[in-house]
Amino acid sequence: MRFERRENQPLLLIFATPLIAVIAALALSGVLIALAGAPVFEAYWNIVKGAFGSRLSTTETLTRAIPLMLTGLAAAIAFRAKLWNIGAEGQLYIGAITVSAVSSQLLAGTPSLIQIPVLLICGAIAGMILLLIPLWLRLRFSVDEVVTTLLLNFVAILFVSMLIDTVLKDPLAFGWPQSLPVEDDAMLPRILTRSRLHIGLFIAIALAIIIYLIQTRTVFGLQSRAAGLNPEAAVFAGVPLGRTLVLVAMISGGFAGLAGAVEVMGVQGYVTTELSPGFGYSGIVVAMLANLNPIGVILAALFIATMFVGADGMSRVMEIPTYIADVTVASSLLSMLVAIFFTQYRIRR
Repeated sequence: MRFERRENQPLLLIFATPLIAVIAALALSGVLIALAGAPVFEAYWNIVKGAFGSRLSTTETLTRAIPLMLTGLAAAIAFRAKLWNIGAEGQLYIGAITVSAVSSQLLAGTPSLIQIPVLLICGAIAGMILLLIPLWLRLRFSVDEVVTTLLLNFVAILFVSMLIDTVLKDPLAFGWPQSLPVEDDAMLPRILTRSRLHIGLFIAIALAIIIYLIQTRTVFGLQSRAAGLNPEAAVFAGVPLGRTLVLVAMISGGFAGLAGAVEVMGVQGYVTTELSPGFGYSGIVVAMLANLNPIGVILAALFIATMFVGADGMSRVMEIPTYIADVTVASSLLSMLVAIFFTQYRIRR
């Protein structure tokens, strides 16, 4: 028995791959639910009901999906060009603290029409800068960006922790470590009243569509895909590899920083070290489940958000640990990696 690379990947198999991965992950999680002594199908029905069973739960699921879409896009764009950005979590925090600092220190009293776009841009630029550092190390010294981007996550979070305990500490937080709040005029408008759902949802969906068009209809999109498929052949064909990777890093880091900005301006209003429950790392799962397709990122983010929000409701009803959602998300990534392998290779006797 041996593995043989497929000359052509069946289109049906490519589209079925995410569905197969999700089914496999749900089947594995179902075994754990059964071992916990609960009916499997009832548990999954409670997850769906917990995520979409009411107006509140639906809006919370969509709100949770917004940063997942943005970090998923950050990972998908970078991975497509074989730039392994594992640092979206740190870029998210840097984007968030930048928004807090600029809003409270520089833009106080500025109208919303000016303050909101300026803060979103500042958050994106902060994320860009953090990713450009490991990219420079890769291009200049051939340092593996997997290691540098991963380690920078911890550096970024510790840096944010230092700021919110010192120069950006909120004096009205009664000693609780949180940053100065953003101005009220900097908060993103709500889509629905009496909910936390904000226009970041439209921003994330619009950006996903724009990135899809860029990747499929522009020269830069072709160059970034060529850089990912075969860097040596891309250089031989005249693709400016360094410049292409810099642009990819700017977009990827910018989206991760934007995720932090949107989370602060749309939901929290301030920054703490618990701002993100792992949006940056979950974005990698979102990107892989979407098979690095920007449109697929929207659906994958909704699936992950459904699992996280719905698992809380299931846990309250059936007394099953919410860690089932973490197991499902992790096994979805592993199943997707296996499924992608078999879209590229077949078994030969």
